[in-house]
Amino acid sequence: MKNMRTLLSRCAVLFACAAPLQARADNWHNWLASIAQYRSDIVYQSIAQMTMVAIAGSLAIVVAVPLGIYLSRESGKQARVAQALMQTLNMGQAVPKLALLALAMSVLGIGRWPSIFALWVATLLPIVLNTLEGLRAVPRALIEAATGMGMTPAQVLWQVELPNALYVIFAGIRTALAITVGTAPLAFLVGGGGLGELIFTGIDMNDFSMLLAGAIPTAVLAVLTDVLVGQMQVHLVSRGVASQR
Repeated sequence: MKNMRTLLSRCAVLFACAAPLQARADNWHNWLASIAQYRSDIVYQSIAQMTMVAIAGSLAIVVAVPLGIYLSRESGKQARVAQALMQTLNMGQAVPKLALLALAMSVLGIGRWPSIFALWVATLLPIVLNTLEGLRAVPRALIEAATGMGMTPAQVLWQVELPNALYVIFAGIRTALAITVGTAPLAFLVGGGGLGELIFTGIDMNDFSMLLAGAIPTAVLAVLTDVLVGQMQVHLVSRGVASQR
């Protein structure tokens, strides 16, 4: 009899613990089912958002890497110019993204281009800084050895410095693009589209399912972007260079 009571009491405890878990599982199942109704919007807005990120990121790389190379050569009169450029980049990074979008909208109007411009500005600084630090971290002995072999400054840059700095440069690109994907939903506020349309509309309508339909894909895209650039970093950077970091 005592064993039977113990068994019944344990069953009651298990039932009491299982009931809330089952309720939560049912809630998540309902949420996922309700999110699924937005799948066409998720696909469309994800493509629109990643298109803006790709354009802004590509333009940022084209501008930031040469700028980082220029800053690494600062000497004499160039030092003042380099310092002014860094201050300008720091100011652009310090401005809140919403304020940056508003400023871009006031100049470029409403639509995708002010969004791309704001994302471009937000992407610049990490790539410039990592390019600069990567080039400065190249051992001086390697540069002197290459110069002693008769290489020109351009050959030293392309064949010695950039290959050794590439790992750090990719780290900056990786960080910048992941941040940009997370910031891109704000583009909806200036008519740029993207998953922010689902997020902010869901907030406005108090529709939790619509909010999740925008928030979850944004998080997934940020993680996938980080993983993709990380894999590029592994495969494009030589193992000898990567092992030195």
